[in-house]
Amino acid sequence: MNADLHPDIVDVVATEEDIAEALERISAQVREDYDGTDLLLVGVLKGAVMVMADLSRRLGTHTQMDWMAVSSYGSGTKSSGVVRILKDLDTDLAGRHVLVVEDIIDSGITLSWLLKNLRSRGAASVEVATLLRKPAAAKVTVDVKYVGIEIPDKFVVGYGLDYAERYRTLPYVGVLAPHVYSDSATLA
Repeated sequence: MNADLHPDIVDVVATEEDIAEALERISAQVREDYDGTDLLLVGVLKGAVMVMADLSRRLGTHTQMDWMAVSSYGSGTKSSGVVRILKDLDTDLAGRHVLVVEDIIDSGITLSWLLKNLRSRGAASVEVATLLRKPAAAKVTVDVKYVGIEIPDKFVVGYGLDYAERYRTLPYVGVLAPHVYSDSATLA
């Protein structure tokens, strides 16, 4: 194992360089696709904070941002399938071009629900940009216009992704050692 890795990480699926390249590629396409439009970035808290910050800086234009917090996880590692809005948007979406910014898409259940919700608010368009996607974990089909990196169906943390509010600040995305989330005593 690499000596620079956090001791709870067993493998890296996206290095700092991989993340930077993916965000540069996504931002270039978003700039081209939304040139001349009034784009609203909607970040999904808390995991998308790092992605949203780095993507918005790369866009290089004035872009309005807003945040939503939705949850289908609770404190576990698998989606419960029941989506709750924990923090709603402050911005009216009527007639706006909306780009939902996600950290990761796995089952797609939460995102599918969120897209229906946002489209029902009268947005001119609603698209999705995600840094990471786990194709093997998909339970519903979600059209994602911008995908940074496809990763295996493993429980990952870092670069905004967490387990029990830990590991978000790792500069890479890594696979969390199973003993960490199977043994609640490690979080005490």
